[in-house]
Amino acid sequence: MPTRVPLSEINALSAGQFIAALGNVFEHSPWIAERVVDKRPFVDVAALHAAMTGALSAASPAEQLALIRAHPELAGREAVEGSLTVDSGSEQGRLGLIALSRAEFQCMADLNKRYRERFGFPCIIALALHADRESVLRTFESRLKNDQEQELANALEQIGHITRARLEKMLGN
Repeated sequence: MPTRVPLSEINALSAGQFIAALGNVFEHSPWIAERVVDKRPFVDVAALHAAMTGALSAASPAEQLALIRAHPELAGREAVEGSLTVDSGSEQGRLGLIALSRAEFQCMADLNKRYRERFGFPCIIALALHADRESVLRTFESRLKNDQEQELANALEQIGHITRARLEKMLGN
């Protein structure tokens, strides 16, 4: 799909086309789009996003955790291999997280390892809310102090910010 698509066109797609068009807004999780396809037409991007985040909220804890785990680590293996999704690559690239110095990469690898060992999933940070890498690093460090329940809530909240920005990029606001 082109970068910007009118919402009216998204609303008019067949169910399969709708799921294909929006299936990766939530990282590798087309089931979110599948659960809202029958709620069309959406009056605006906010209504579409609300329906999609509502589907996530109504999902089982196992489904929510699977979505969280579908996200790549910041400056992690996928970034090194060049296998990030287009959206994730763009988001990480904006702050230079896919082109770190050796020392910066080692710092991020250490943070990713500590976070994953503590919580069992990658640290999800809505990079669009940060002006620079230092802000991301401070957030990452501070979140390592949280408990499991708080980090699950943080991950879902950050996914909400990420997906809102992705929908706005695709459809306008």
